[in-house]
Amino acid sequence: MRTDYYNWLPLTVPDIFRIFSNISVKWCIAGGWALDLYLGRQSRVHEDIDVIIFREDQFTAFEYLSKDWLLYKAHKGNLSLWKEGERLTATKDIWVSKDATSPWAFQIMIVDTEEEAWVYGRETSIRRPVKDICSTTHEGVPYLKPEIQLLYKGSSSEIRTKDLNDLLLLLPSLSPQAIEWLRSSLNIQFPSGHEWIKHIDQLTS
Repeated sequence: MRTDYYNWLPLTVPDIFRIFSNISVKWCIAGGWALDLYLGRQSRVHEDIDVIIFREDQFTAFEYLSKDWLLYKAHKGNLSLWKEGERLTATKDIWVSKDATSPWAFQIMIVDTEEEAWVYGRETSIRRPVKDICSTTHEGVPYLKPEIQLLYKGSSSEIRTKDLNDLLLLLPSLSPQAIEWLRSSLNIQFPSGHEWIKHIDQLTS
């Protein structure tokens, strides 16, 4: 078990692209880097880098990555080794490093699907066709669509300043359809209201 949660030396986007392009899984970059790939520029410093895969692809990803990396499953604040053959039914986050003491290199976010639809784990009534959750840069790097990434950021137990800044930076560049999807999804998850709705309403009023 490891507890060095802040011991990060993240890979670059090209590094991730080289690794995951060799794995027969659907994947895309998530987190703050996904937003910057959408913008076409780096907007701020990123302490880590996140990659999404689908739960049904977990063994394929493990088989390839475990040749060169150690994979740790995150559960209730603890990080323990993901063992060969172990099926992850609820775990959503995997932290990856070269060995037991080296810095964290990247994080894998496992997402669920049902009948060709991505299922939002924090409110399972929010769904979207799997084929419609990622976009691709001109260089071919897949990334999570910004409205979905912003939903994840807005649904954290504590919304950080950088997440609000990401919202304010991205909103003017989003399509009306993306903005409406984000507003609707926040309203579904937070029927009593969400602080980001006022920013969305100010932009669209």
